[in-house]
Amino acid sequence: PEIRINIVLRRPKWSLNQPPPGRAARFYYFNARNTPKGSTYFKPKKSGGLEVTSWGDLWFYLAMNIPMYLALAVLTWKLSPSNLGLLTSTAVNLIYIGLVVLYFFQASQIWKVNHEHLKAGVPEMQRYKFKQVAILDWSYFVTFGSELAVVSMLPLFFLETFEGLDPVKAGLLASGFAFMNLAARPGGGWLSDHFGRRKTMLILISGLACGYLLLSQINSSWWIPLAVISTMCCSFFVQAGEGAVFAMVPLVQRRMTGQIAGMAGAYGNVGAVTYLTALSFVEYDTFFLLIAASAGVIFLAVLFLEDPSGKMAEVLPDGTVELIDVT
Repeated sequence: PEIRINIVLRRPKWSLNQPPPGRAARFYYFNARNTPKGSTYFKPKKSGGLEVTSWGDLWFYLAMNIPMYLALAVLTWKLSPSNLGLLTSTAVNLIYIGLVVLYFFQASQIWKVNHEHLKAGVPEMQRYKFKQVAILDWSYFVTFGSELAVVSMLPLFFLETFEGLDPVKAGLLASGFAFMNLAARPGGGWLSDHFGRRKTMLILISGLACGYLLLSQINSSWWIPLAVISTMCCSFFVQAGEGAVFAMVPLVQRRMTGQIAGMAGAYGNVGAVTYLTALSFVEYDTFFLLIAASAGVIFLAVLFLEDPSGKMAEVLPDGTVELIDVT
C-alpha cells in the first residue's frame, strides 16, 4: 500500500500568527518617534559614558558607579559556596575579578569621553550639576528598589503572618501592592508636573517612609483587609515616587536623557539587591524599618535637589545653540 501525506504551506498572517510581543514591536517600530512631532532630537556627542561638566562631577560620577558593581558582587556572594552554593569558588573569584576589570574599563571610557572638553572648559550655558542625577538615582533606589524587594517577599509575609491563608490567597492579597502601579506611577508624574518637582518628591518620599513604618507594625492580630489597605497606601507613595523621578529625568540635560534614565533604572535594581540582602539577615518588621530609615536619609538628600528652571542649552549639528524651556 502507498501512503501519501499532503502538506499545505500557507503564507503566515502577521495579524494572527505573530506572537503578541512581535506585533507590539512591529507596531512600535512603524509608529513611534524619537521625539514629538516638531521637536529636535538631541543625542550625546560621544558614547561610552555620561558627559559631565566639571572635574568635581567627574570624580562624583566615578564614585556613583561603584554601588552598581557592589550589587553584582553581593549577588555573586549570595550564590557562592558559603551561601546558596550555586557557584563554585573558582567561578566566584573569576566573577569578582571580572567586575573589577569591568569597572576600570568603564572608568577609562568615562575619562575618554570627558577629559578633553573638561580641559578646554565647558561654557556656562551648557553646564549642569551631576548632583541632580545622583539624587534622582538614590530616590529611585528607595522607590523602585523597595518595590521590587517588597513584591518579592510580600506573599510570604502574609502567609507567615496570618493563619488560615494558603499560598494562592496570600499571593492575591499581596498583589494589591503591585496593582497600584496602574495609577500611582503616572499619578506621580502628573503631581510633579503640576505642583513642583522637588516639593512632590519630598512629599512622596516622606509618605513612603511613613508607609513602611506602618507596615512594620503589621502582625497576626491585624484585620486582614486593613493590612491589605495599608500595603496599598504605602504602594501609592512608592510608585508615585517612581513617576516623580522620571518626570524630572528629561529636565537635567536633554541630549543625555537616555543615559541618565538608564543610570536611575540601574540604581533601582541596586536598591532591590540591597534590601533583599538585608531581609536575609533580619525579621520582616526590621526589614520594613530599614527601608523607612533609608527613605529618611534620602529625604535629606532630596532637600538639595534643585527645581529645574529657566532654559537649558543644546548645540545643533550646525553649531547653533537652541534654548529649551524646562519649567
